[in-house]
Amino acid sequence: MLLDTLTYRHSGHSVTDQNAYRSKEEMELWAENDSIAFYKKELVENGLCSDSRLVEIEQSIKDRITHILTYAVDLDFSPRMNFFKDPDAIARCMFSNGHIEKMAERLPETIGEKEDNTRMQKISKKQRKGLDERGNPVSALRVFSYRDAIFEALLDKFYLDPTLVLFGEDVREHGNSFGVLQGLHESVPRHRLFNAPIAESSIVSAAVGYALCGGRAVPEIMWCDFLGRCADELFNQLAKWQGMSAGILKMPCVVRVSVGAYYGAQHSQDWSGMCTQIPGLKVVYPATPYDAKGLLNSALCSTDPVMFFESQKLYDMGEMFAPDGVPSGYYEIPIGKCDVKRRGGDITLLSIGPTLYVAMDAAKELSKKWELEAEVIDGRTLVPFDYETVIESVKKTGKLVIVSDACERGGYAKTISSNVTELAFDYLDAPPVALGSHNWVSPCPELEQFFFPQKDWIIDAIHERIKPLRGYTPIFNMSDTEKLRREKLGI
Repeated sequence: MLLDTLTYRHSGHSVTDQNAYRSKEEMELWAENDSIAFYKKELVENGLCSDSRLVEIEQSIKDRITHILTYAVDLDFSPRMNFFKDPDAIARCMFSNGHIEKMAERLPETIGEKEDNTRMQKISKKQRKGLDERGNPVSALRVFSYRDAIFEALLDKFYLDPTLVLFGEDVREHGNSFGVLQGLHESVPRHRLFNAPIAESSIVSAAVGYALCGGRAVPEIMWCDFLGRCADELFNQLAKWQGMSAGILKMPCVVRVSVGAYYGAQHSQDWSGMCTQIPGLKVVYPATPYDAKGLLNSALCSTDPVMFFESQKLYDMGEMFAPDGVPSGYYEIPIGKCDVKRRGGDITLLSIGPTLYVAMDAAKELSKKWELEAEVIDGRTLVPFDYETVIESVKKTGKLVIVSDACERGGYAKTISSNVTELAFDYLDAPPVALGSHNWVSPCPELEQFFFPQKDWIIDAIHERIKPLRGYTPIFNMSDTEKLRREKLGI
């Protein structure tokens, strides 16, 4: 039943609100039209309830509230947290850190056998390594891609967890705007995989409610730029309910967010760092098919809310790092572990998301031209973050460059830089450098090479801010003077 009710707040907004902005006549007029009083009158006049019964109901409500309040203020029955004795009292409630493969024991409702899914059959014929025997990239049509890795993990989970639902804009027959979910509708009935209105706040709200009721929700946000449309639902609802309930409630919800590129000012922004600032959210950002499948499998077993970022730059990418490619069977990668993608002892390059490939290109050039062997670390998970792996590398190299597609100002790369400076100060030969996109409106596609971090940016930063490279002429100005100029202009 839907009740469309016109209401009025008779008291002030808070105990300090004196109602100075409302006249006495206005408040008296609304009191005569109070919706609760009107409803009570309607019940009595239609013979559905007596005056005496309504009095009993109101008194029982008052008695119940008084009873609850009595126990709530009783320090013996409801003791307050003592942060001198237990400084982690609230911290323990933020994440449940549970691992549940399926949220209910009943059989999942599916359409046919998983092996009959036509896309699954096509995927089974693909090369699960991104490089052939000669070390050349496998063509996009033949390679098991990042896009396929996401699909495979989701399809497996739909046949395991009967409570799993996925919804978002154009996710069913259309397979979402980037083909990640194409073919999923062949195996998953409409009530488990369905299209949502173009209303990000409603998408996340529904996911929060479903997860609170014991189901596993996978809402999809088509563009990272539109996280602002569901900010309250993400940051005050999804992130907070476990902590607000003292850990009683769980939030098994994976919010898949597609991070754009090539689409200009309002569709090419990486806002992953914004989510890292919100207590109560786990934030994952895989850059390879192997990591995408393994981390998504872990997220789909988690009892915590996980923000799962997927870069559109990577959807066609094959697996370039795992020696045996991406396993067809089930496996998990623990959330909260970095991965060393290239060993080296001269400088540490830490990448976030798709900047892994930029860092690898820079590492190859540093080795070829200056005989500097860079250690490249893929962050993979932003919250929780694996500082131990990074610090062990910095102890060896003494130098650190962090690269992210998010805007440089206030970005998560800056947070990592600050923490590493504090935690490994004695091992650093120079301050860490945090590279991000310019603090601009993201430009049209043909200009993105001047906006997102590039290989040359990393080499310029090393030359100007860490260690001069012999015979090198910087392409972009990374000097202190230029940085101060930009900061003064707010750009």
